[in-house]
Amino acid sequence: MNYLFPAASLLALVLANPVVAAAEHDHQHQAASSTSRVTAASSQGTVKKVDKAAGKISIKHGPLANLGMPPMTMAFRAGDPAMLDQVKAGDAVSFTADKVGDALTVTAIELAK
Repeated sequence: MNYLFPAASLLALVLANPVVAAAEHDHQHQAASSTSRVTAASSQGTVKKVDKAAGKISIKHGPLANLGMPPMTMAFRAGDPAMLDQVKAGDAVSFTADKVGDALTVTAIELAK
């Protein structure tokens, strides 16, 4: 009888602990993912061409961590046509690109400081 209460308490702790630990792990993982997504999404590059008729902008860029892409020069769809008026060939830019539908799209862009 003396061992029943401590054994039951220990069993309750063991059974409850993985649930709490799993919930805490999920919370930490979501917070870390959100933070890394924000910081990883911003990339640096140089505008090579602005094609207003096609709604595209060509950028020579460094790695796009959020897309798993190495440095290269490529054309992106402009998420907002007004972006095409903000930059010109030769401009150094900080931008965010993401996959929108089936197209790689610049979702934010600004002149690099």
